[in-house]
Amino acid sequence: MAEREAPPVVGLLLAAGGGRRLGGRPKALLRHRGRPLVEHAVGVLREAGCTRVHVVLGARAAAVREQAELGDCVLVENPGWADGMGSSLRAGLGSLAGTGARAALVSLVDQPGIGPEAVARVLAAYGGEESLVSAAYDGVRGHPVLFGAAHWAGIAATATGDRGARAYLKEHEEAIRLVECGDVAEPYDIDTEADLSHLE
Repeated sequence: MAEREAPPVVGLLLAAGGGRRLGGRPKALLRHRGRPLVEHAVGVLREAGCTRVHVVLGARAAAVREQAELGDCVLVENPGWADGMGSSLRAGLGSLAGTGARAALVSLVDQPGIGPEAVARVLAAYGGEESLVSAAYDGVRGHPVLFGAAHWAGIAATATGDRGARAYLKEHEEAIRLVECGDVAEPYDIDTEADLSHLE
């Protein structure tokens, strides 16, 4: 695809976690509907309308590349993945520089209860490089989130540890457009052994 035809919003999937509370099983490689969870998450972004997807890998990245069919996704390795989600968000946003992208739609690999309907709603709320959009569940902010390019530097500067963009979003709360998705998605995380019951 020529750069001038590039879609303005790129899907950015954070899939680097090592699954510390899952006995060190990387979340990207957990099985869901017969395939690695990362593959499912990419499929959700694509079905929702993201034609370009960047995937941030970390824990066992080589195994993820080998076991998951990620097609023409741009795979971004985050050597600092163990530092938390903030480093993966910085790596992912950094990978968008010079691509012509005007916004990133960020989703997490360990939320299989959030399907294409919710992602499409957030994507539809894109309004240019100043956009700040978040899915909400009964009025509470959650994922996915859409960051216009005007916000990337500020987010990268404050994304530390496992907090991701939380500090930046708190600071810019009044600018965030919330898109209710509680009727079409469930925002649970796969963090512990008990949560594995959500996977099929």
